[in-house]
Amino acid sequence: MNTPISVSTLNSQIKSLLETTFIQVYVEGEVSNLTYHNSGHIYFSVKDQNSTISCVMFRGNTKYLKFQLALGQKIVITGNITVYAPRGNYQLLCNKIQPAGQGALALAYEQLKSKLEQKGYFNNDIKKTLPKYPKKIALVTSATGAAIEDMKKVALHRWPLVEFILIPTLVQGEGAAYDISSSIKYADNLQCDIIIVGRGGGSIEDLWAFNEEVVADAIFEARTALISAVGHEVDYLISDLVSDVRAATPSNAIEIALPDINEHRMYLDSISNEFINLIKRVLFNKEQEITTLKKLFKQNSIESKFDFIQNEIKFLESSYKSLLSQKVSNSKNELDMLFNRLENTYSQYLIKLQSNIELLKSNYEMNHPDKKDKNGFVQISKENKITSLNNLEVGDLVSLQSPKYIATCTINNLRKQ
Repeated sequence: MNTPISVSTLNSQIKSLLETTFIQVYVEGEVSNLTYHNSGHIYFSVKDQNSTISCVMFRGNTKYLKFQLALGQKIVITGNITVYAPRGNYQLLCNKIQPAGQGALALAYEQLKSKLEQKGYFNNDIKKTLPKYPKKIALVTSATGAAIEDMKKVALHRWPLVEFILIPTLVQGEGAAYDISSSIKYADNLQCDIIIVGRGGGSIEDLWAFNEEVVADAIFEARTALISAVGHEVDYLISDLVSDVRAATPSNAIEIALPDINEHRMYLDSISNEFINLIKRVLFNKEQEITTLKKLFKQNSIESKFDFIQNEIKFLESSYKSLLSQKVSNSKNELDMLFNRLENTYSQYLIKLQSNIELLKSNYEMNHPDKKDKNGFVQISKENKITSLNNLEVGDLVSLQSPKYIATCTINNLRKQ
């Protein structure tokens, strides 16, 4: 007759058998009954069409889980069977979980991307514009990586006037995401014009810190315009989507952030040439205007009018002689009569012309600059305007000006003669 054993003994034997037999198993199934516990543990079940098994992943392993478990999601579990002897329950203790059919990192990327897109992190309307001529740029990157040297080299040739502030940052490995987030927040308080966050190329695991939500939050909350420059051109990370500007590489970030000094030099040369050509055109036009004015002045000068009068006199003299000659051939009486008439007319016209000539000469001499300086004659100006005595009042401040002197006077007495 067999001796009965206790329930505890049976459960202990089952526990020993299961846990030594199923040391490491790979199970594929669909997630159900999912619970994220406050302790950090994850409790759920996996099932297929016919069966279900309880699962648990303790907090020590959940930190390595890159994606979020969801109901109905197909997963592949690496773990071992464990038995909870007091209740006689067995469950699958999960050490590693991968999504079925795709990588964990790819799924985690898509999950976070979808979450942040719903929160408006990728909205182009809120992205900040980079300043055209930045004076100070904060670099959130590794102090020993090749990225910092590449950025310095590009900046030296592109725009050496810029000042860099390096914030040494852990860019891969454990704690990198939190270090990047902290560095971004620190840089945002430095009153820089631009923040560049980045590193050189690497595997997706090396770059994964830039796909973490804590980094995305720091980038989104930054008040300073921020450029994400992580990896190579083919790498597209969450930080690229959230940032104000995405650069293909760290060197490309400097090219985007800084103007090209050689382009500005050529631009200044073109402006200088345009200015010189404009001055030449203005001077040429003014020379043409002066030439035209000289011609007009010469045509309307006193000398020109005097020559015209002399020509008129010569013409009249010639006409007189011709007419006189014709009249001589006629009768002497008619000749005398015409001669007297012509002589009178000629004398009057000569007197008139001579009077005009004298008047023109007198005006010419009076307005000649060398003749203005006459004793007893001055020009009266009030408030820088030429005026006359009848426009003045007692107390007015006036200037008496001759070609050589200016006297400032106050009117004390004014009366009509």
